[in-house]
Amino acid sequence: MIPYEKSPYITVSHVLFKGLGLIVYLFCGWFSDSFISSFVSVTLLVALDFWITKNITGRFMVGLRWWNYIDDQGKSHWIYETREPSEVNPISPTDSKIFWSALFLTPVLWVVFFIVALFSLKFRWLLLVCIAFSLSFANFIGYIRCRYAKKGGGEASSVSSIAKDFFRKQMFKNAMDVMSGGTPAAQTAATSSIV
Repeated sequence: MIPYEKSPYITVSHVLFKGLGLIVYLFCGWFSDSFISSFVSVTLLVALDFWITKNITGRFMVGLRWWNYIDDQGKSHWIYETREPSEVNPISPTDSKIFWSALFLTPVLWVVFFIVALFSLKFRWLLLVCIAFSLSFANFIGYIRCRYAKKGGGEASSVSSIAKDFFRKQMFKNAMDVMSGGTPAAQTAATSSIV
């Protein structure tokens, strides 16, 4: 049994709504021959999953929230909020792992379904898989940007600044390796005995 530090209903609903869209997509042919009813059912379930994840489970399971608003000049503003760790309800490590695993796994499964539909020449299902992937990937990107948002302004760090930070750390590590006894490439070649 998984130990929950918070309400298990939120965690179960997070996994349940993600799973329902996938399960209904996989088995809708067994229960109905109508493509339209299958399409509508899966689209509604995936949209419900998007809303539940964005507005409920993300707030309670990992303390993140994102949304968009348009100002009077017509400019779109994306807001990313991160709950402070010192607030009343701390984030459960178990809930966090379940949240991020399900959030990452869902778009991956929709990509697999896209490839299967493409190679099995079921082109009418490709639109449905694209809709489902778009919604699940939008939630994934929104929460990734929330996680790496700057604390002060609520504006998310850009992908390029995250990449620059990563390369800066790698360059520093490589410089320290060079100063401590040679280049990493020379050390690798010396230990691998490959000429």
